[in-house]
Parts: sequence; C-alpha cells; structure tokens
Amino acid sequence: VQLQASGGGLVQAGGSLRLSCAVSGRTLSRGAVGWFRQAPGKEREFVAAFGRTGSNEYYADSVKGRFTISRDNAKNTAYLQMNSLRPEDTAVYYCAASTSIITSSLRDPRYWNNWGQGTQVTVSS
Repeated sequence: VQLQASGGGLVQAGGSLRLSCAVSGRTLSRGAVGWFRQAPGKEREFVAAFGRTGSNEYYADSVKGRFTISRDNAKNTAYLQMNSLRPEDTAVYYCAASTSIITSSLRDPRYWNNWGQGTQVTVSS
C-alpha cells in the first residue's frame, strides 16, 4: 500500500488549503483513512479520520468546524479541506490508512500501519 500526500503550501492566517492523499495498492473504501500532523519538536497528533466503515468522521477538537475530511472512492483519494487556518496549524501533514484499526484507536498514530510521506503546511500570521 502506498499513500501520496500533496497540496501543502504557504498561506496567510484565515486562508484555506486542500490536501490530497492518493492511495494505491488498496481500495480506499475498504478501511480507515486519516490525517495527522507534526509540528517541529512536537509529537505527531491526530487531525481527522474516517473509521473502517467509512460512515463516521472523527476530528480533533482543535480543528472541528474548520477542517473537513472527505474521500472520492472512484479516484481512491482522500482529502482534507482546511479553512480558517491559524498559525498553530503549521506542521507537516501526513495521511494514514489501515484496514484493521478500531474506532477507539483512531487517534493514536501507533495503530496506523500505512503512511504517506507528508506535506508541509505553513500558516503565516
């Protein structure tokens, strides 16, 4: 399974970006897909995810109402729409996938077994 994240960049506070995660080697709809981020000197943290059934969305409190996870099964691609960006959203963003992760473990990066390479998001004040 390979994941390719893209769409990062430099944006001013209040702006928007859409990240993409192209998945190959696995049908995206059959399993969980999520987004994490890691700022310099900090641990990787959960941002958003679809569970294995794909019917529920989960968000970190810090992004709820501003970020939206979605996916296009025909393109085997997941997205993260980020609106009202803040300087504290600056990080490298990673997409992840798993066919075995359970809902209670979605927010823990240790339980995801497939990762993309990361894309840098920088929000200037």
